[in-house]
Amino acid sequence: MGDEAVKEHMWPIAQAIFTEMDPNTGAKVLFAIIFVLCVLVYKLGFAKKLPLLKAAVVYAVLFFGCSVLTFLGYFLPIAEGLSITALILAVYKVRLHQAKKGRNAA
Repeated sequence: MGDEAVKEHMWPIAQAIFTEMDPNTGAKVLFAIIFVLCVLVYKLGFAKKLPLLKAAVVYAVLFFGCSVLTFLGYFLPIAEGLSITALILAVYKVRLHQAKKGRNAA
């Protein structure tokens, strides 16, 4: 299978990255995108106030876990799914903030 045939089976974000960049740089960019999206999803949906060392451990585990997600992200919609999840959680947080603000004003 040639490069074009492989790129044909990728999901849009991975395909756009690997079409514009060489494979080594593309892998790093895909990893960075997936890591940033994972951190965003974590902060929007699951983060609690943690001491500095515990937070560092959480982000280190998240960093290493994203390497597995990057490997899967070549041919599965990992970045796309994380983007949608971040969008849904952001909308939820905004509506939750508005509801709390409305309750406090009343």
